[in-house]
Amino acid sequence: MAIPIFRYTPTPAPFSGTTSGFRQPHASKSIKFLSQTKLRSRIKCGLQDFIGGDLVKPDLGKWLSDVEEHKALAIYPPHEGGYEGRYFTRLRYQGYYFLDLSARGLGDPETTLTKIHPVCPAHLGRQPIARWYFPPEVDYRLSLLPPNAKGLVVWIMEAKVLSKAELQFLALLPSLRPKVKVIAECGNCDIRLIF
Repeated sequence: MAIPIFRYTPTPAPFSGTTSGFRQPHASKSIKFLSQTKLRSRIKCGLQDFIGGDLVKPDLGKWLSDVEEHKALAIYPPHEGGYEGRYFTRLRYQGYYFLDLSARGLGDPETTLTKIHPVCPAHLGRQPIARWYFPPEVDYRLSLLPPNAKGLVVWIMEAKVLSKAELQFLALLPSLRPKVKVIAECGNCDIRLIF
């Protein structure tokens, strides 16, 4: 993500009065006031500072090439959102299908995504404890893809709660399943501008 740079250039305000730095008092006043020079600040910024550097068209093309080349990406979208939606739609127009998951309810990513895994639904006291078995999420979605699809993108939100081992598995997942790309939102972009 491109960080907007604001150039701060202070310029003194035009001085009106005498050259000695004192304002001439009125005839009825006998106290002289020291004139304060005011500084005006001017901020120069371009269109990219308002839009965001990564929403410019050449960077979206780099986004597509990064996804194709690296196959597993960690992104840090800003707090206000909107960036990931543009990236999402750009990949969808290219022919990718999506599996959206939240990392908080994912459990073990290796088991959930690539193996048959048990799920125990909550029981309400006197009901028997049940265990249901679900197919692997990635393999099931890959079997449902149309023949003209480019691949499956596993988009994981809130991936900042995953451990390093779980993130390493997500990075290895495209090598295990070649038609799969992984994008993990690993936190927010925290930019603080200090003047």
